[in-house]
Amino acid sequence: MRTGMVALALGMLVLRFLPVLPPVWLMLTMPVVALMALPFRSYPLAFFLFGLTWASVSAQSALDDRLPERLDGQTLWLEGKVVGLPQSADGVVRFQLEDAISRRSRLPGRMRIAWYGGPALNSGEHWRLAVKLKRPGGLANPGAFDYEAWLLAQRIGATGTVVDGQLLKRSSEPWRDGIRQRLLAVDAQGHEGGLAALVLGDDSGLSPADWQVLQDTGTVHLLVISGTHIGLLAGLLYGLVAGLARWGLWPRLLPWLPCACVLAFSGALIYGFLAGFEVPVQRACVMLGLVLLWRLRFRHLGVVLPPLIALNLVLIAEPLISLRPGFWLSFGAVAILMLIFSARLGAWSWLRSWSRAQWLIALGLLPMLLALNLPVSLSGPLVNLIAVPWVSVLILPPALFGTFFLAIPPIGENLLWLAGGSMDGLFRFLSLTAEIMPAWTGPTVPLWVWPLSLLGTLLLLLPNGVPLRPLGWPMLLLCVFAPQKSIAVGKVEVLQLDVGQGLAILLRTRDHALLYDAGPRLGEFDIGERVVLPAIRRAGVRRLDLMLLSHADADHAGGAPAIQQALPVSRILGGDTERMPPTLAVEPCRNGETWTWDQVTFSTWIWEDAAEGNQASCVLSVDAGGERLLLTGDIDVHAERAMLEEGFDVRAQWLQSPHHGSRTSSSKRFLQAVSPRGVLISRGRNNAFGHPHPLVMSRYRWLNVETHDSAELGAIALQLGTFGEVRSERAVRRFWRE
Repeated sequence: MRTGMVALALGMLVLRFLPVLPPVWLMLTMPVVALMALPFRSYPLAFFLFGLTWASVSAQSALDDRLPERLDGQTLWLEGKVVGLPQSADGVVRFQLEDAISRRSRLPGRMRIAWYGGPALNSGEHWRLAVKLKRPGGLANPGAFDYEAWLLAQRIGATGTVVDGQLLKRSSEPWRDGIRQRLLAVDAQGHEGGLAALVLGDDSGLSPADWQVLQDTGTVHLLVISGTHIGLLAGLLYGLVAGLARWGLWPRLLPWLPCACVLAFSGALIYGFLAGFEVPVQRACVMLGLVLLWRLRFRHLGVVLPPLIALNLVLIAEPLISLRPGFWLSFGAVAILMLIFSARLGAWSWLRSWSRAQWLIALGLLPMLLALNLPVSLSGPLVNLIAVPWVSVLILPPALFGTFFLAIPPIGENLLWLAGGSMDGLFRFLSLTAEIMPAWTGPTVPLWVWPLSLLGTLLLLLPNGVPLRPLGWPMLLLCVFAPQKSIAVGKVEVLQLDVGQGLAILLRTRDHALLYDAGPRLGEFDIGERVVLPAIRRAGVRRLDLMLLSHADADHAGGAPAIQQALPVSRILGGDTERMPPTLAVEPCRNGETWTWDQVTFSTWIWEDAAEGNQASCVLSVDAGGERLLLTGDIDVHAERAMLEEGFDVRAQWLQSPHHGSRTSSSKRFLQAVSPRGVLISRGRNNAFGHPHPLVMSRYRWLNVETHDSAELGAIALQLGTFGEVRSERAVRRFWRE
């Protein structure tokens, strides 16, 4: 039985790693082969094929529910129902729309919509909206958060932006919205948004600074409703009944164990219902229910069976959940706890059990965190020793009871005030810890390292005295200190990141690193912090010798302050310095400045008579063994003409398309003078400016120039000095990528 269940789970989990889904004929063949294998007692093969078939069919159904390509970028009038809790931040209302209908076409069952400057929306309302729709997509960078996979895991078939709208029908049951408004209106000592996140799962009230503190200290799981909260509440209710029974205060007519299990599970369901019953909460409730059932009636079956059943039930209910990192981390933590506590000899004190659990979970999840490209909190094991009981005893109970008693303001508001005060103390402690020990982002690790690191982790989780256990340390630490491929002298690793409508290019020689532009910042959404900085760290760069900002426009220099704050930067150089952010000490770009790093020559040019910001872009030429790259920022045809007239050597095999391919740049004369082999275009898909312009693209075709577009290829990499080919992130096949 256990073998068959393991095989079934593996069949569904393998979906996560498929480059493409099986064709229809193979989906039809696999269950037939599985049925044929059953009479021969090939149960593992049969159940594996059943699992793979179910997962593949489910994934194909989600892909088929995406917005048709012919509607990508079009604006349609549609009618639909708002579901979940709409989130409002920086003047933008984001919400999900279900069961939308349009006269022009069939629409996906669920869409994620943004309304800039929109009104307050409530769950359950019906709206008629004019929406500019887009197919699901996201930035594609090595080792970065995969937004496209996240959308598919939630079965969101389209995204869009509201142009206009009108309310058709108000919600008849806006109770969660009402509770949220009440929570945000009470005095919780400045942490009203944190209480809304803890009680309702609405994390829109947490600031970017709050998120950073939680990430640095490994405590995100304490403020985002997950299995932790469900388990804490259920444990408190179970412990309450067990304690009363132990002290002789529980009625003898009622058996305490069934009552404790029923009360714990009922409390978890009520909490889950209050939090919107999202997928992580559903997963937690399933696991909790099976554990309580095992505790009540089936302890003789051992400790492995309930989590294994829960794993299969969760995957059968939603096979796409394997695309979410939280799924792997939660079941990984459960597996680690099972291993360390089932293998112990003798009884441990509660303090030893608690501290050992935190330490070994952090150790066991380290390879998984790095494999999922998530930051590693160095302070997490120690912080959670304090933060988990702090939340479970001082914050969660008064927050839940305060919410329950909001109808009686003197009781409810005072309880929430106490919960807010406790949360304020927690954040002060977490902020201090984060300043001392921020999270660590590891470099990209070679594939061969992972099996050795996982084997080392398993050895370290085994009891003391197991032969070869000390070998686990060097094997585990391979994923931290993995050997990195060095760059040869005279060569340059070029990585144009996918930053949407903006620009950021990382250049690395053997011993130096340069960042040309830092990506955009739009309100609180800082691409420099969320995309560029992690990419720099995953490339193994711990300091920048130079950050060159072509000019001061937000799509080029917006991310620079976050990068300067997080990384040592020896020098910042740029054009259009008068408009640069005041926190940056930018030296003005000078015409003709030249330097050499590791036998690679760099030189700059700037138009000293520029009339406006784009024209004042600082141009960088890079020469590696005769293969050249020209980075041009947002120069226009006038700056191009001035560059040629001043005699700057523009010849290059690779050209960064000026101004994202705008029609005001890339003149024929300039392109003929550069005579590039290929052009790198950095722009956002379906951008409002129409970049790259068809006229510019026709010029590239006329000159037989290869075009490499970040909107289509994602991040683009090449090694200058080898005269090799371009590599793109989207060339790494994933079944959910277009």
